Amino acid sequence: MENMQVEKLFTELKKICELGGISGYEDEVRSYVVDYLKPYADEIRIDSMGNVIAVKKGGNRRFMMATHMDEIGLMVRYVNEKGFIYFSPIGGWNERILPGMRVKIKTSKGEWVRGVIGVKPPHLMKEEEKKQVIEMKQLFVDVGAKSRDEVYAMGIENGSPIIPDITVEKLYGTRVTGKSFDDRAGLLVGLRTFIETDPVDVDFVLVATVQEEVGLKGARTSAFSINPHIALAVDVTTANDVPGVEEQDAVAKIGEGPAIKIVDGRSGTGLITNPKILSRLKEVARKNNIPFQAEVLPGGTTDATIIQLNREGVPSGVISVPTRYIHSPVELLDLKDLYYSIELAKAFYKSLDVDWIDKVRGQIIK
Repeated sequence: MENMQVEKLFTELKKICELGGISGYEDEVRSYVVDYLKPYADEIRIDSMGNVIAVKKGGNRRFMMATHMDEIGLMVRYVNEKGFIYFSPIGGWNERILPGMRVKIKTSKGEWVRGVIGVKPPHLMKEEEKKQVIEMKQLFVDVGAKSRDEVYAMGIENGSPIIPDITVEKLYGTRVTGKSFDDRAGLLVGLRTFIETDPVDVDFVLVATVQEEVGLKGARTSAFSINPHIALAVDVTTANDVPGVEEQDAVAKIGEGPAIKIVDGRSGTGLITNPKILSRLKEVARKNNIPFQAEVLPGGTTDATIIQLNREGVPSGVISVPTRYIHSPVELLDLKDLYYSIELAKAFYKSLDVDWIDKVRGQIIK
């Protein structure tokens, strides 16, 4: 992996992650994805849910790769008379990390207004209050306004989306930190895989899905319209290789290659990867000298969970980018893992052929 490749991945990851796109409001990301893919796709469409569907034609079987565009965020729910803004969560937040966060609010004018998440000062808290997690309903955004009318004049209203005011920055070596790596890192894997592979005798259908963080909604509808024969989702997975976590609970470690998912969800209620797809992913990784990890995730899931249940069923798997501090404004990954995730996705697509896909999808016994 050359320094030039690392720099290119960093530049593209920074650009795509610093866009705003909470679930249901993915417009900025969608425009970026369409412009990115236009020179390389035989067909691009935006469906009624807002998913971007790009097709590279190859044959009469369809391979679907799903990567979600949305990030968790917040939404304005009330502005009080003094101009303080109360909000609701969009997606799964840990309330502990919200106080003191800098944020941006998208206005009806299409501009971003900066603010901070405030809370009652610790000097005024009772000792018992200081020990408790501050509930989200007690938090508010302060944009510096003196009244509700000033907030409204900015174009902020109920329903305005809110994102962390965070940039993507380099840390030591090939490690970087920022917001929305979940799942802009996976999205970048999908984009690079799509443009860097020539068609085989199987259609490559890349879907940048919407509203994954609030119920896998875009994957459900797009899979129905595409009706793929096999599918992969590309997402992040939790890398718990940090102090305070037992080694057996790490799930994945950063810097040791992409994780190939075996199972996720509580007690396997999410995805149990199709054994043939699992075997093929491991096989192409070894053949191409791509380091990988085996992922058993006890909670959480991806678009693949809903895609596998489409119509009569779709054999599905997942490539995961190990990421620390998921669902926070300081997510952290290693660009080497991102690079090898792209290489693994490319190798998997290149390995596809009609006969193998038909065998994976089942067989007639009699």
